[in-house]
Amino acid sequence: MKKLISREEEIKLLLKLKVEDKPAFVAIYGRRRVGKTFLVKEVFENNFTFYLTGIAKVGTRQQLNSFHGMLVRNFPSMESVQPATNWFEAFNQLIKVIEKSKEEKKVIFLDELPWLATTKSDFLPALEYFWNSWASARNDLLLIVCGSAASWMINNLINHRGGLHNRVTHRMLLEPFSLGECEAYFKAQGAAFGKYQIIQIYMVTGGIPFYLEQIDKGLTATQNIDKICFSKNGLLRTEFNNLYASLFKNSNRHLEIIEALSRKKKGMTRAEIIKNTSFKNGGGLTRILNELEESGFIRRFKSFGNKVRNSLFQLSDFYSLFFLQFIKDFDLDDRTSWMDRLDSPQVRAWSGYAFEQVCFAHLSQIKHALGVRSVQTKSSAWKGTDGTHEAQIDLVIDRRDHAINLCELKFSINPFVIDKSYAENLRRKVGIFKTATGTRKSVFLTFVTTFGLTQNEYSGSLVQQSLTMDVLFE
Repeated sequence: MKKLISREEEIKLLLKLKVEDKPAFVAIYGRRRVGKTFLVKEVFENNFTFYLTGIAKVGTRQQLNSFHGMLVRNFPSMESVQPATNWFEAFNQLIKVIEKSKEEKKVIFLDELPWLATTKSDFLPALEYFWNSWASARNDLLLIVCGSAASWMINNLINHRGGLHNRVTHRMLLEPFSLGECEAYFKAQGAAFGKYQIIQIYMVTGGIPFYLEQIDKGLTATQNIDKICFSKNGLLRTEFNNLYASLFKNSNRHLEIIEALSRKKKGMTRAEIIKNTSFKNGGGLTRILNELEESGFIRRFKSFGNKVRNSLFQLSDFYSLFFLQFIKDFDLDDRTSWMDRLDSPQVRAWSGYAFEQVCFAHLSQIKHALGVRSVQTKSSAWKGTDGTHEAQIDLVIDRRDHAINLCELKFSINPFVIDKSYAENLRRKVGIFKTATGTRKSVFLTFVTTFGLTQNEYSGSLVQQSLTMDVLFE
């Protein structure tokens, strides 16, 4: 097995299950391109008793033909056997050949499970029959199933209401790399990117390993973004529609919500989503919001002091946000490079918001740097009024130890300067927050910036805690 970046806990579990003397049914899910298949193949060094991957947008007959082909490949004696006409017959064929296998541990890997379980295919009932009637009684069998449609995996497999209910023995959500893991990945590739450049790359790729593979270590972050997002053959120039279409049936409905949320970056309530889309208030909207949330594209949270029914939905997928902002309407004939746009108001606004999302994705690192990792907290953005003036806080960390951190999140190429005008704005913000929320907790004004604060009379008197981007990599 090659040395894999990160995934230590997942690797440890898979290796443990490989040698344990009991059956295991593992469901691995996570966003497309996050490295699920790569992880399994590397851990088991492509050595499976049986391996099958689903094919997108084909019927049951084609899937069964693929099953038969892989059966013959792994067990040449099956070449004289006619292909199965249904999934029950297919799994019976698999049972017969596995029973003849001399392998100490039989590892079965079914990849892209949602594509196998097409409508009216009876794949899931057949899988249920396979596991409950035979596989679950064998101490020498490890079944691994994998899928990129996280919502499908959760609703149709992990939370199955029929015979597969509670049959999955281990569930594994594979998440994008953190900044620290990205740094380790680039170091392993021999790339000399500094933390600021890695954050720039992260704000476009979101730490998706397959996207990171497109990065050329001989180019700067800016040059790489220009290449993979705006060149004719750039992967991320054409990835967007394929991404959603591969995960969701009738993906246009999901995209309608994604595009609406991209226009209001601080988030929308359910009522605002209904107002800005063609959706009606009902189960259809609930289902799609849940699917997008479970698949990691949107975040649901409630602002400090608000009730659950006023939850905000926010676009949290870095690539989707970048695509809709800059790539969607890009003209290949436009010779303007990404470097030429860096000082534009649009890019500055995006950079500020994307850095906020980076911080939200690394809340545990921020809490650790503040010394409150073990303290129970609730985190959200906040917007409110004292009856006269409005204020907005990038990040509120509400702590059980009777304290609140009001965090300002600033992305800048230089140390951030608090001048007299901004200092007055900060005092006003804190005052409005205290009045509007009526909090009796201690309030600490906290800054998270790329290169820290310039020390002056305003920063010294106003800011209780100042963190740099270094803490996000821990």
